Amino acid sequence: MIIPRTIRRLKEKYDHKNGPHAHLFEAYEGDEVVSLDCETTSLDVKKGEILSIGAVRIKGNRVMTSDRLDIKLKAPESLTGDSIKIHKIRASDLSEGIELDDALEQVLEFVGNRPILGYYVNYDIRMLDKFIRPKYGFSLPNKAVELSHVYHDIIKWRSVGGNVDLRFDTISRSLDIPMLERHTALGDAITVALMYVRLKHGEPPAVNC
Repeated sequence: MIIPRTIRRLKEKYDHKNGPHAHLFEAYEGDEVVSLDCETTSLDVKKGEILSIGAVRIKGNRVMTSDRLDIKLKAPESLTGDSIKIHKIRASDLSEGIELDDALEQVLEFVGNRPILGYYVNYDIRMLDKFIRPKYGFSLPNKAVELSHVYHDIIKWRSVGGNVDLRFDTISRSLDIPMLERHTALGDAITVALMYVRLKHGEPPAVNC
């Protein structure tokens, strides 16, 4: 049975087949993945506003740190003391931020139709879709790659009983990957990219039982 989301995606692909974003709906056949992260005012998609967006391309076993996206947006009114405690971003840090519409255009151009990688990646995609859909008439059609699922699938056969710890800090330690500028969009995107490359192309991590 075809689910409504699939029907919507097919309709969006048809509606935009002759538009400037038609390429986003084409099947990706390359070897690149884009690691992406958003810093927001809330973990609730309905309430949250985007503060910054970071992204970096991965090509094969290389993280292309010179080919990256590091966007700061104008501070929204919802940037309060409570949200600052989470992401450590103050209004003064966004003094040179750009408009959301400009940021969305940069994201679409940078990501293209490549798979999007992240830690809780569906949250980041839903946050972007919250603003992309009203502006462009479609949601991001890209394949989503969840880092914690990749980690779990690779090490589960080495784990003896119990649940696999999928916390960000635990995965980082297990893979011996330093956390770069934690809770910044670009820092998290690069850290996730490094962990992904280690999982896909390095030795399987040790499991403490």
